Amino acid sequence: MPAKQKVTLFVQCLVDGIYPEVGQAMVDIFDKLGIQVLCPPAQTCCGQPAFNSGYRREARIAARRFIAIFEKAEVVVCPSGSCVNMVRNHYAELFRADSQWLPRVDNLAAKTFELTEFLVDVLGVVDLGARYGGRMTYHDSCHLLRGLGVRAQPRKLLQNVSGAQFSEMKDSERCCGFGGGFALKYPDISAAMLEVKVQNIMESGADTVVGCDMGCLMNIQGMLSRQGSAIKTMHVAQIIAG
Repeated sequence: MPAKQKVTLFVQCLVDGIYPEVGQAMVDIFDKLGIQVLCPPAQTCCGQPAFNSGYRREARIAARRFIAIFEKAEVVVCPSGSCVNMVRNHYAELFRADSQWLPRVDNLAAKTFELTEFLVDVLGVVDLGARYGGRMTYHDSCHLLRGLGVRAQPRKLLQNVSGAQFSEMKDSERCCGFGGGFALKYPDISAAMLEVKVQNIMESGADTVVGCDMGCLMNIQGMLSRQGSAIKTMHVAQIIAG
C-alpha cells in the first residue's frame, strides 16, 4: 500500500473528552512527516460501548453516522486499538445481513488503522527522531494485540527513541482489567487483574508505562496513583512526537 499524503483523524472518545494532548501529539507526528491532517468536527463515538454492552440497535445507529462521516476519507487513523478493532472487525458483524451497508463497512474497514500500525506498516516509519529521558515499559492492550495483531509496531517505534531505555515487563500481554464496561460490571475481578498488572510494571524498573489505548492507561494510572507510585503513563503518540 503506498504512503498516504493525507490522513483523517478518528479521535477516540477518551482522547476527545479527557486526553486531548494525545490527539495533539498525533497532529504533531503527521506535521513532522509532512502529511496533511483532516479532523471531521462532526465525528462522534463509533458505537463500541453500546456494542460491548449488547445494545446492537443503538450501536448500528452510531456506526451508520460514523461510516457516513468517514467513508470518503483517503485513510483513517486512530490512537486506539479498541476503536479500530470495532470498525475493522465488529462493524461487519453489525451489518452482516444488510446488503446496502455492508459494502460501505468493508470499504471503510480496509482503510482504517491504529496509529503505530499505520506508521510502521503503511508508511514504513520506525524512527521519528524523538527523545525521552527515562526507562519505559510497554503494555499490550487486548483489542490491539488480539483483534488487530499489533505487537511489534509500537515497540519498534519506542526502541528508536533517543535517550530512553526500554524494559519489557513480565506478562506484558496480560489484560489490565479495564475492558470498558467490564470494569464497571465486575469491579472486584477487574481490580484483582489490575493489581497483577501494576506489580509487573513496578518490577520492570520502568518510570514510564507506555500504551496505545487511553482506557488501559487511565485504569493503570489510577491504581499507580492510589499506591503512591511515581510511575507515569503515556500514550505512545506522546513519546514519539517528542
